[in-house]
Amino acid sequence: MPDDTARIEDVRAWLLKADLDLRAASLEIATPEAGLWADVVFHAQQAVEKSFKAFLAWHDQPFRKTHNLEELGRACAALDIRLLPAVDSAAPLTEYAWRFRYPGELDAPSRDEAEQALTTALEAYAAILAVLPGAVRP
Repeated sequence: MPDDTARIEDVRAWLLKADLDLRAASLEIATPEAGLWADVVFHAQQAVEKSFKAFLAWHDQPFRKTHNLEELGRACAALDIRLLPAVDSAAPLTEYAWRFRYPGELDAPSRDEAEQALTTALEAYAAILAVLPGAVRP
């Protein structure tokens, strides 16, 4: 696979966006009095989604506009089976792309749920970084 500059920059851009979501979620977790648990789970989902898309972009695999982590993750695991544990752990975060984001939701995530989502996202991001070349890392 050629290490062309455009591909490296595209993958790095995806990873940088994922990193921003992880940092936002980490800041929100660190401010418990704000009760931003819905934002934490959203950023966790977004970080995983962007991480998976970075991996697919590196492998020049097309993906559709979707928030479905199961779909994206399976495409990643088909390219590198070592990602399967991260995919299996992260897939349930899919619903956080829309759940709690709109008025009318009767419930909200708990702090424990937010912490677990962030931990899962950090692990998925690390798993993706571990199988990508150093040149694409932010």
